[in-house]
Amino acid sequence: MQRKAYVPGLAALLAALVAGCTAGTGTDSSAIDSKAGGPKSSVAAPGKYRTLREPCGSIEHATLMDLLPGAAELPEEQQQRIFRGTAVVTYDTDRRVGCGWKADSADASHSLSVDFERVVSYDTAVSDDDRAQEVFAKKQAAAALPVPADPRDEKGQEATSAGSSPSLPQTQTQSQTQTQSRPQSQPRSPSTTPKPTPTPTGNATPTGTPSGTPSGTPDGLEPRVLDGLGDTAFIDDVLTGAGAGSTAQRRTVSVVFRTSNVIVTIVYGAQPARTTEVPDSKELQDKAQSLAGKLAEEFSG
Repeated sequence: MQRKAYVPGLAALLAALVAGCTAGTGTDSSAIDSKAGGPKSSVAAPGKYRTLREPCGSIEHATLMDLLPGAAELPEEQQQRIFRGTAVVTYDTDRRVGCGWKADSADASHSLSVDFERVVSYDTAVSDDDRAQEVFAKKQAAAALPVPADPRDEKGQEATSAGSSPSLPQTQTQSQTQTQSRPQSQPRSPSTTPKPTPTPTGNATPTGTPSGTPSGTPDGLEPRVLDGLGDTAFIDDVLTGAGAGSTAQRRTVSVVFRTSNVIVTIVYGAQPARTTEVPDSKELQDKAQSLAGKLAEEFSG
């Protein structure tokens, strides 16, 4: 029987072809693995809070007694109903909850409400905290807080008192800058000698009431930004008529602060029974800020 001859050259050629194919496959696989394992797109960090506190149980009984003094004069059954509070109906209690309380007495009527809002960003490039700050900024803008004095104005006044009068173009530029930086709800300050501001019709301040702002608050208690409360905070104070033909005055103090991705809003109001009395601004502001500080500690704890 005759055996076929073995061809070494052919075997070597086949081996080279197999090796080449194997090497090519390995190169493609390495390229794919390298791409899959490359740097991933950055995702903004989630907020600190994933849930919200139960609002009606967030305030201690002793604090409610202080904020709603008229309740202490009522029978025990009515006191319990008042201090239990009324939950605000919301569509998603995981994102927003609230509660309200009200107590009437022979001397005055007091009301209180708290609102907890947990902000979630649906943009992976924007953190929950940043999105919450945007929401907070809109609330602050809606309050139309007075604009702080521009330090450049003080320098201009010093220069004028020293005998150096600013040129007309500079005066016009400063006036335009002030107008653009002031909320639309605030009246434009004159660029010349200040004139007495007339009291708006329907919001006349009773005799003896401290005046310093349109809301009837004394100097130092006007609506303003607050320091040391949460990440950022502000307080608003509004004095209005009670409405429905009543001549009584009602004061409403609001404290809003943000802690991480949660925004807390406290609204505290009082209306005296006597039309000659005006709710004390300092008392209401102090109590509202004290409550805000307690809630901020509970959220941080």
